[in-house]
Amino acid sequence: MSFIKEFKEFAVKGNVVDMAVGIIIGAAFGKIVSSFVGDVVMPPIGMLLGGVDFSDLAVVLKEATENTPAVLLKYGAFIQTVIDFVIIALAVFVGIKAINTLKKKEEAAPAAPAKPSDEVVLLQEIRDLLAKNKAD
Repeated sequence: MSFIKEFKEFAVKGNVVDMAVGIIIGAAFGKIVSSFVGDVVMPPIGMLLGGVDFSDLAVVLKEATENTPAVLLKYGAFIQTVIDFVIIALAVFVGIKAINTLKKKEEAAPAAPAKPSDEVVLLQEIRDLLAKNKAD
């Protein structure tokens, strides 16, 4: 029964939900980046390279026959995927760098001095009264 109880505690914790939300958002972000690379970045690069469409770049390893399709080495799709990866990695790097900068600023800010305990306040008052009585 202990195993089931431990699993239930793990599954109900907020960390699992946070992780699931992160994965879903990451998948959506990946689609956005793929669209950005495929629809915005690659067309101008292809135009600069003489109208080359990277997704169509391939080497025919074996020609198609009546019964089988052609065997292609699609290096254009690979180039597109590498560019997707570089842009995603850059976006994650910039995000983490921004978070780390905010954390450093937060750590660098001086913390307010700790409030003295009731005993310390009472002792300070006694000290001040004794000093005042001595001065009189």
